[in-house]
Amino acid sequence: MTDTTQFAGKTVIVTGAAGGLGRAFAEGFAARGANIVVADMNEAGSHETVDLVEKAGANSSSKPRAIAVTTNVTQKASTDALMDAALAAFGSIDVVINNAAMYATIKRAPFYELDPDEWDRVMAVNVKGAWLVSASAFPKMTQATGRIINIASATVFSGSPMWMHYVASKGAVIGMTRVMAREVGKTGVTVNAIAPGFTLTEASLSLMEDADTYGVSSRAIPRASQPDDMVGTALFLASADAGYITGQTIVVDGGKQFI
Repeated sequence: MTDTTQFAGKTVIVTGAAGGLGRAFAEGFAARGANIVVADMNEAGSHETVDLVEKAGANSSSKPRAIAVTTNVTQKASTDALMDAALAAFGSIDVVINNAAMYATIKRAPFYELDPDEWDRVMAVNVKGAWLVSASAFPKMTQATGRIINIASATVFSGSPMWMHYVASKGAVIGMTRVMAREVGKTGVTVNAIAPGFTLTEASLSLMEDADTYGVSSRAIPRASQPDDMVGTALFLASADAGYITGQTIVVDGGKQFI
């Protein structure tokens, strides 16, 4: 049974929350009472998420609210403004989920044929973005119980061919997670990463015709991964029960990668 007050009074910022995994994270935390800040460049999608979040939280006695903040995670002024908006609306910053990433729009090619400009864009959003959001958030986060959750990818462990820039960017996210965890550990703020396997988001479905069966046969749990499959891990890492877990990367892929 869902505890609709588990995160009551807490503020959760989710980047890249206009759809896909980000939207699932936003709805999952709202269903447990958290106020949600939807951070994305896609204004229309962000407002759709806000509506869904408020419906998800309708059964919580805390009546969580949500706001949309148009955010460019590659610009420090924008990530600083995001934190100011969160504090102005809800008074605290308790959980940050760094989910924003370039993914479906990336052109797949051998590493020796990758477009250098696209490489820079991928690194700017996937790596610099997670860094800037965390750098803007940490000084203003609730100390002792603050949580930063970075979204990496299981592709780091499989070495998925033909998109080295994406794989490299997610490997960097794992590295940053470890450094950040050591630097802020004394404050009580934890920093962890989730590495999803191939998941049926709108973005993934646009990549190939057989997305719903891709990789299923190689998983210990032989079914397609859904966005909601990632939510439980984020909820756990954000909870008091995970207060002594930091610097870790949890692979959530139905048992495809055993590392």
